[in-house]
Amino acid sequence: MKIVLAAMENRLADAWEKAFADVGEVSIHRGSIFDVACDAVVSPANSYGFMDGGIDALYVDRFGIEVQTRLRRLILDRHHGELLIGTAEVVETGDAAQPYLIAAPTMRVPMVLGPETISPYLATRAVLLLARHGTLPGGEPLSDRLRTIAFPGMGTGVGRVPAELCARQMRAAVDDVLLDSYRMPKSWSEASERHQLLYTDSPTRLQY
Repeated sequence: MKIVLAAMENRLADAWEKAFADVGEVSIHRGSIFDVACDAVVSPANSYGFMDGGIDALYVDRFGIEVQTRLRRLILDRHHGELLIGTAEVVETGDAAQPYLIAAPTMRVPMVLGPETISPYLATRAVLLLARHGTLPGGEPLSDRLRTIAFPGMGTGVGRVPAELCARQMRAAVDDVLLDSYRMPKSWSEASERHQLLYTDSPTRLQY
């Protein structure tokens, strides 16, 4: 699986380049996510599938309002009406250049997340787990379809998550899932330390 991180803002692109400098599976695109050749784009969505603000509104402009209709139907049918933070869902876009959209909420409803959040980590992790282990509504493994996934900044728009924090948490998710480094915590203190390292200013890379 290849990951492309797309940013219009230099600060976010710079933070990603620093965080992912040693990860060959990840590349940085400075520009519009719509210029990326990929199998799926990621929506840092809300839990109810409304796509009327931020990058979601741009997705609707590109793919049509039907993408929101499909997403909300799946949220109702497969998630009992609410796509929780830490989960993800995939819908077809009808666009041959970017055929799938993966919704991964960074917030339950539109809100400012700020610096004390782990939503970028949880949402990025959810996307990667879905792409690796999930299925299409008909049951086909997503791993057969999703070779390249394009991400925007997770929570950096409406959520106002600082670029460096977003980059750190997205790197942690890539380490855990794509690079298979995750190990269950052996104690509460270890679990707490890992959690705090996700949103503190410490430069320490999470160790397992």
